[in-house]
Amino acid sequence: MISPAMPSLPPMPPMPPILDIVGIAIFALSGAIVAAREKQTFVTMAFFALITGVGGGTVRDILIGAPVFWMRDPFTAPICLAMAFLVWFAPDRWWSPRLLAFADAAGLAAYAVLGTVKALRFDLPPATAILMGIVTGCVGGIIRDIIAGQPSILMRHEIYVTAAALSATLAAVGWFIGLPLAVLWIIATGAGFALRGAAIHWSLALPAYKTKP
Repeated sequence: MISPAMPSLPPMPPMPPILDIVGIAIFALSGAIVAAREKQTFVTMAFFALITGVGGGTVRDILIGAPVFWMRDPFTAPICLAMAFLVWFAPDRWWSPRLLAFADAAGLAAYAVLGTVKALRFDLPPATAILMGIVTGCVGGIIRDIIAGQPSILMRHEIYVTAAALSATLAAVGWFIGLPLAVLWIIATGAGFALRGAAIHWSLALPAYKTKP
């Protein structure tokens, strides 16, 4: 039986370079701050910055058979190292938990869109592409928390992965209905950020499973 051909897909829309850099920096910063709060060495802090900054994208690229995005990029690793230096030398009062939470929300949404679109470019089915978007946005933070011995975001009820899923789903829908690429980025990223921001502001959470008799 001959499988139906995949629809012809447009070329991948690049994330604006400044957003790419800022997104990596935000995730790397969050990793470095976790190490700082655990009173770790600078080497550990730099490792946490790198693994958080590139973790999700690395896992995505391995799974979809793409070259790992940061291995030949001259800026990604230095950006992560710079975030570690910044946290090491800056006063603790700079790192407002609320400010970092909203910054992380922006990175989460943008990278969920990026991961979804990149997976679609590699001809993955829509549902799989959405999962790759979620992986891109969330896995770096999950790896960070596991290594730090902290409860993973997956084990908390707060709306986090759901926000990434919203951005990824809207990106896939927008891709297949032919939305202009700039509109796709704005709508999908904005929706995920708005949901995560609302969860932060109003402490929204998903209902937990209750044991049934």
